[in-house]
Amino acid sequence: MESWQENHSSVSSNATELAIGFTSSAVAVFLFGTNFVPVKKFETGDGMFFQWILCATIWIVALIVNLIQNCPKFWSLAMVGGFLWATGNITVVPIVKTIGLGLGLLIWASFNLLTGWASSRFGWFGIDPEEVAKPILNYVGAGLSVVSTILFLFVKTDVQNSSSSSESEPLLREHAINTSERRAETRSDVSWVDNLSPLGKRVIGCSLAVIAGILYGSSFVPVLYIKDHGRRNGTMYTGASQFDLDYVFAHFSGIFLTSTTYFLIYCAVMKNRPKIYPQVILPGFVSGVLWAIASCCWFLANRYLSAVVSFPIITAGPGFIAAMWGVLVFKEIKGLKNYVLLLLAFCVILAGSLSTAFSKV
Repeated sequence: MESWQENHSSVSSNATELAIGFTSSAVAVFLFGTNFVPVKKFETGDGMFFQWILCATIWIVALIVNLIQNCPKFWSLAMVGGFLWATGNITVVPIVKTIGLGLGLLIWASFNLLTGWASSRFGWFGIDPEEVAKPILNYVGAGLSVVSTILFLFVKTDVQNSSSSSESEPLLREHAINTSERRAETRSDVSWVDNLSPLGKRVIGCSLAVIAGILYGSSFVPVLYIKDHGRRNGTMYTGASQFDLDYVFAHFSGIFLTSTTYFLIYCAVMKNRPKIYPQVILPGFVSGVLWAIASCCWFLANRYLSAVVSFPIITAGPGFIAAMWGVLVFKEIKGLKNYVLLLLAFCVILAGSLSTAFSKV
């Protein structure tokens, strides 16, 4: 009788953990695919001011989480993950302005998936490799992710036309933004991205998306390193918390410190005349809150599902959400051929994600 109760309790506990893990993943997928939508219809220039607002908001959310968690021990190594993420993040606005929200997110999400999967699967950078029950299925999933990335590169976007036709009605309304003064300012204050040729935009946008994906995929490595070495005796991290959410404040502090450093360097390069866009403050704040909540959910998913399972789900899923915004709202992706390619790419990356996830079972 006691044995049955113990087994029942164990099954119930596992079911609860899986429910928390998959629920956190679902929330993260939706918010990651949506978090840039509030700012999409506002002028952000070169994006440096926007990324600083975004990262400042992320740190505020982290401070709240830290207080809720009763201020767990601060591990400075976790800040390195924030540095990697913030470095990738400064490329986001140029990516969106060159190849669009949908395609940009799909490319960097694919490389994010591959980097995060490979580092956790093979134990790169000193972390413990994740053992899977079905290695062949795991490799098939990774291979399908590569194929989906290639398919995404053939999807054509029409960002310029989208901007001229739909960006006159922002999702977050503000009277001052819709005046003729704003339109005149937008035309006269263009960034380096606006001066690129169509081919140049595509090359730059795709290249930056690949770099961003690799940096994003590496951002969890420091936290995983601390956790893995926390289970060993005789290391400086012995006894470190195994609950991923305890590292959010250090990770997000690294994001804010790095973004602030980049912004100050940018101000110096601009000779103390940075391009400031006050109208992006509120949308940037909303975007930062959405991203921070999504990232906290990702930390929870890593805890309850493991990184080798959460990465395929959370990195692949937002592409679908973002592409739907690009197709239905921003009209960046048009034409039957593009729709067929998107559908095929979605099917391939979904199959790859499911294969990678089920290889753990």
